[in-house]
Amino acid sequence: MIIGTIHDTGIEALVALVVANAVAQLIKFVRDWRRFRRPNFDLLVATGGMPSSHSSTVTALGVSVGLVAGWDSPVFAVAACFALVTMFDAAGLRRSASLQAQALNVIVRELLAPDHRLNHHKLKEFLGHTPREVLAGAVLGAGVSLGLRWLLVRLGG
Repeated sequence: MIIGTIHDTGIEALVALVVANAVAQLIKFVRDWRRFRRPNFDLLVATGGMPSSHSSTVTALGVSVGLVAGWDSPVFAVAACFALVTMFDAAGLRRSASLQAQALNVIVRELLAPDHRLNHHKLKEFLGHTPREVLAGAVLGAGVSLGLRWLLVRLGG
């Protein structure tokens, strides 16, 4: 039975992180579609935005590892550290890079005439997350892991 092979294994953690990431990306896609009345399929794989798919993914991993291996296990400590570093990076370094990209794009747009011979490649501005986006992603990831665990326990006995 497939439930027996997922419950209380590393596969449970992998399923949780994939589902959490997919749900976060789907939320961004649907929110944008409702706002602009047209689908933007790039958002299904794009970085940045609400909720943070980085945070939802690593939090789902950490919570699932805690549920499977135990909250006092060394592997949970590693997963928790990985999650915290990833979320700190998403809200810190990557957010700063986003703000710098926005500023540089404004400078380039103002300095270069339309007929300028330089190749103008706009920098990607949505790299990082606000603390609110990171928190929303973390809550989503924890919810997915806890929901998956509940479902697996109910189905697997």
